[in-house]
Amino acid sequence: MKRYGYTRISTVHQDDELQRRDIVAAGVAPDDIFTDVITGSSSLSERPGWKALMDKVRPGDEICVWRLDRVGRSVADVVATVEELQNRDITVRSLVDGIDPTTAGGRMMLGMMATLAAYERDLIRERVKAGMAAAKARGVRFGRPPLDMKAELDKARIVKSMVDQGKKTVAEAGKVVGWSRATTYRRLQALEDHLADEKRRQEKGELVSA
Repeated sequence: MKRYGYTRISTVHQDDELQRRDIVAAGVAPDDIFTDVITGSSSLSERPGWKALMDKVRPGDEICVWRLDRVGRSVADVVATVEELQNRDITVRSLVDGIDPTTAGGRMMLGMMATLAAYERDLIRERVKAGMAAAKARGVRFGRPPLDMKAELDKARIVKSMVDQGKKTVAEAGKVVGWSRATTYRRLQALEDHLADEKRRQEKGELVSA
């Protein structure tokens, strides 16, 4: 088993000396400690120190941190990270929190944190739903704006004209109006259906007038 350390500080005006000292005392070599200076919220994947650490650790290794909040900015982040590492057979040990997943007490603490993380996610979802409901009550509309089919059919006529005149292929003509190949075929079909419907209505009108 190889033992590594990880420290994180929030600004360049801080130092990680306290974290390093305790991690070294726990048996981690100074050269095996990775550090990040994070001045704002960022995911672990954006942290160069953490990424370098992930390139080093192997199944059976241990990552030692001063506190578990060093690896995440929320309970959910911490739990997700620890669970992911455990699935890779990598142990995370927190010195100040006294959390060691290899012990019954450590596993109990992680279980409690997982419960809190689920509660945190539920609260966020409830806040989002409440916010959307309030916004809808104010007349705010969500999702894509409604499609202007008249404008789309006009574009389809342009595409059809270019294709009928042999100036461009269907895909090339579609690109002219900013459509993908699939969208172009869908819009041409919509135009064909629209023209057929117009013809039926015209014929019906002539029969009625007759």
